Amino acid sequence: MVHSEIRIQEADFDLTTEISNLRKGDLQVGAVVSFLGTVRDMNEGSQVKGMTLEHYPGMTEKALQEIIDQAQARWNIHNALVIHRVGPLLPEDQIVLVAVTSAHRGEAFSACEFLMDFLKTAAPFWKKEETPEGGRWVDARITDEAAMARWEKG
Repeated sequence: MVHSEIRIQEADFDLTTEISNLRKGDLQVGAVVSFLGTVRDMNEGSQVKGMTLEHYPGMTEKALQEIIDQAQARWNIHNALVIHRVGPLLPEDQIVLVAVTSAHRGEAFSACEFLMDFLKTAAPFWKKEETPEGGRWVDARITDEAAMARWEKG
């Protein structure tokens, strides 16, 4: 059974510490793959001064666990970690960490990409960007939907 950890938090996190803790004590781990998402200073042609992330407590964690369970059913992964920040964030701030351990890199890469693709489209998070023109809610991108759809084919 995959050990998974899901944390929705306002506080920042330390990438090195999180990856070290994820693989600690598991001598069968031969691969660790991670994705770190950060706040950009530009989006859709406008400067982004900051953003606020919101979620639906309880529902968000359940949706993320279901995504991890789907990844485990497809690939032989050992551990999975999802940390997603909420609240106000500024450009360069870390938003999300998705990390997966496995015996082999191919499974870890695929599982990590799958988790991130589904997180972007199926987990209940809402982003509001602050721009010089005012606040605006960010919709899922067509490319995010296409990334998720490719997993449904295979």
